[in-house]
Amino acid sequence: MDKWQVYVEIDQLLKQGFTKRNIAKKLKISRTTLYRYLEKSPKEMVDWMESTKSRAKKLDKYEELILRWLREHPDMSAAQVYDWLNERFEDLEVGESTVRSYVRELRSHYEIPKEIRSRSYEAIPDPPMGQQAQIDFGVTTQKATSGRNVKLYFIAFVLSHSRYKYKEWIDRPFTTKDVINAHENAFRYFDGVPFELVYDQDNLIVVSENAGDVILTSEFEAYRRSRNLTLRICRKADPESKGRIENVVGFIKYNFAKHRIFSNLDAWNEQGLRWLERTGNGKVHHTTKKRPIEVFSLEKQHLRSPSSINTGHIDQAKNTLNMSITRTVRKDNTVLYKSNRYSVPLGTYSPYGRVIRLTVEDESFLMIHDTETNEWLGRHAIHSGKGHLIQDRNHTRDRSKGIDGYIDQLSKYFSKPEMAKQYLEGVRKKHPRYIRDQLQLIRKQISQTETLILDQGLVECTKRKLYSANEFTDMIAYLHRQKVSTRLDHDCTVQPLHSLSASTMVSPEKRDVSQYLMILEESHHE
Repeated sequence: MDKWQVYVEIDQLLKQGFTKRNIAKKLKISRTTLYRYLEKSPKEMVDWMESTKSRAKKLDKYEELILRWLREHPDMSAAQVYDWLNERFEDLEVGESTVRSYVRELRSHYEIPKEIRSRSYEAIPDPPMGQQAQIDFGVTTQKATSGRNVKLYFIAFVLSHSRYKYKEWIDRPFTTKDVINAHENAFRYFDGVPFELVYDQDNLIVVSENAGDVILTSEFEAYRRSRNLTLRICRKADPESKGRIENVVGFIKYNFAKHRIFSNLDAWNEQGLRWLERTGNGKVHHTTKKRPIEVFSLEKQHLRSPSSINTGHIDQAKNTLNMSITRTVRKDNTVLYKSNRYSVPLGTYSPYGRVIRLTVEDESFLMIHDTETNEWLGRHAIHSGKGHLIQDRNHTRDRSKGIDGYIDQLSKYFSKPEMAKQYLEGVRKKHPRYIRDQLQLIRKQISQTETLILDQGLVECTKRKLYSANEFTDMIAYLHRQKVSTRLDHDCTVQPLHSLSASTMVSPEKRDVSQYLMILEESHHE
């Protein structure tokens, strides 16, 4: 609804008997605006509206720049627009509310809706001054001046009472040594040390939650003792206990880093420090309604002074500390380090996630230990390239040993094991890639064949140099057929189908014919 429509609607509602309070509520305008409209006649209202259209605004000269930002980054907040303007134009003399109103008008006029993401936190009381700091890590992907994407990593600190912040960026995953150095830099930035540090369950700091008896990595435990730090580790799925630092991580990602172009790490960290002074610690905090830098001037007095801490062993601990980092073992029993894969012993991988510790020795060798048991798992020379597999032979499966054992086992089924072993080695030589499949076929044939035939098949295959499981099987089948044929060639007495008595098979006695002639002659003479 434009200004003239509001003006007309106010007049109509008044005539209908609405109170001024209800009219303001119904039209969603302030009562100050309502009274200002009522003071004007229709002609004065038209003249005023024309003057507002032609009146120049302080931000008009930045309109094209702001429009380009909003079109390139539709989810950009007015607060970030305000910060970017301050970063580029130090002489800018407009308030954040003016920028917010101007951005809202541009979005409406040019139809650039804002992409909104919401996240809810449960409020918790502020701890006393100097009592607590919260620490967490973040990762962003930035567009570099070269046009490629660069992944950057940061660690953030926030004093829980004043919301005074510190952050530090690097261009690779953090090591425990990096984390310790960042702590020292943060304590120098704060010019003091809080009494309690709250962390998430990060592998660089925590090995195991251990049902409350938290186990720290050996390097960070040494640092904790040297600094006499009190730590509290947040439980999993408990964001409320570290909500302040989660807000800070989001603030850094979406106000400082988002849409910013990366040139080099030093310049990036320098921009980050200026952002902290200008925005991170310089802007009024929406919850406390105070500037963190102003509250920090009071909280600073309650921090432990670095000089009052027992630092006798800090330098020694930092000097003896090797650069270490934790990694999760991959499914192929390797770990990633600087874009290369380094092997660990077979069986190290666990589907539940096996975490190991990598320690850099003399910047040349990578030592691998189990984080919980400190068991030594291997040592590799660090490769300078990328995308390589660095493998220790002791970490690979000894395939030759398994095949050798299989051949020895099968050889014992023959009467001449040595001859059988030589034959199977011949099969291995001819079919090295399929030797296990070949031996399995021979093993199947052995289970179905008597030893005599096996021995004959072995002799024939060796004589004819038939080094193949299929040829061995064919030879055994041929010998079986030969054996059956030989048995049929032997004459055997044919047994009758039905048994007969012995008397049935007796032949009658045969007499000489002369005896019958003699009987006939005697009969004739009579």
